[in-house]
Amino acid sequence: MTDLSATFLALADPTRRAMVARLAQGPASVSDLAEPFAVSLQAVSKHLKVLERAGIVTRERRAQSRPARLAAPALEEASRWLLEYREFFTESYERLDELLARREEGETP
Repeated sequence: MTDLSATFLALADPTRRAMVARLAQGPASVSDLAEPFAVSLQAVSKHLKVLERAGIVTRERRAQSRPARLAAPALEEASRWLLEYREFFTESYERLDELLARREEGETP
């Protein structure tokens, strides 16, 4: 699996996306991340492992805790990939807008 595929696979789950959103505010423990969800700490740990394998999250041992934090490179790669397609769709929508405007004015395509 490519890094980009692993990133999108990890982000496909809404719980993991919510965890990423929380980690964008700063490092958090497993219990911090579990707080808004009706899932076990073990389930949150499994989600974190998926995010770690994708390179989206890193964890370090600090005394007895292992706070998680976002790792930018995987998200930057996904963002660059999406930006390429955003430009494509923006141009497509602009052409569609022009076509619809001409139709409203009575022009034939």
